[in-house]
Amino acid sequence: MKKLVDSVVDELNSILLGKDRQVRLALCGLLARGHLLIEDIPGMGKTTLSHALAKVMGLSYQRIQFTNDLLPADVLGYSMYDKAAGTLVFHPGPIFAQVVLADEINRASPRTQSALLEAMEERQVSIEGETRPLPEPFFVIATQNPIEQGGTFPLPESQLDRFLMRLRLGYPDPRAERELLEGEDRRAMTERLGTLLSAENLRTLQDGVARVTASPALLDYVQRLLEQSRRMPGLLYGLSPRAGLGLLRASKAWAMMEGRHHVLPDDIQAVFPAVAEHRLEQGESGKSAERVRQLLATVSVLE
Repeated sequence: MKKLVDSVVDELNSILLGKDRQVRLALCGLLARGHLLIEDIPGMGKTTLSHALAKVMGLSYQRIQFTNDLLPADVLGYSMYDKAAGTLVFHPGPIFAQVVLADEINRASPRTQSALLEAMEERQVSIEGETRPLPEPFFVIATQNPIEQGGTFPLPESQLDRFLMRLRLGYPDPRAERELLEGEDRRAMTERLGTLLSAENLRTLQDGVARVTASPALLDYVQRLLEQSRRMPGLLYGLSPRAGLGLLRASKAWAMMEGRHHVLPDDIQAVFPAVAEHRLEQGESGKSAERVRQLLATVSVLE
């Protein structure tokens, strides 16, 4: 499995230069059956990453541009009367894809943002009294601009907690940026990407995550991290049980990507910032990274 995962990472790294760790974390989120939030300024490659990931995985892909006038029906779909059929016919929205890019999600109103909540948690949507299942796998990648930029609505905590991980791509290093400037257009390269995984391969990898084991001592370490986060000064609340379950799933996926069938503390520490930072921000931009560093430094691996 590690060889297969490495081939996917190498293919994605050929598009997103100098972002190996972010690429691995994004893939980790997909294998853990989570959702991904990417926060950065425009033009950093957020859309390119989501499209490339869908292409390499051979998954159906839809991009939704969130704006302040976007309505829930524009995301979920709507029913329209069909004169020939003499009945209402449902027209599915772009949410009915395996990889959905919610681009600039925080530019939409809270009402439209909330249209994603049931889809992300239950893998289904309820429209006009009928529950409709979403494709399998179902992976939401949302991008958001920094809250300091104009025309944005902060994501509520209930929505942030639905995202398994939050990433920041950041500026490329000088060498990678020079290669970008001298090389071919990334979008054209993305269109030519081949499919490296079949749907069956992906399901096998996702099912394999659940079979990765975590010892009682490691679960104790996870619990200590959760408990300590709930005691931190300046926070109204710490990490939720959902965050703990997500941390464990992500750690198992990371361990599997490293070719192991058991979780090590290193796996927890590798994914913890991406899993915890957006849950510990609570309106104080920039402080969550320091809180995460403090947790990892003060909570001992062995008690």
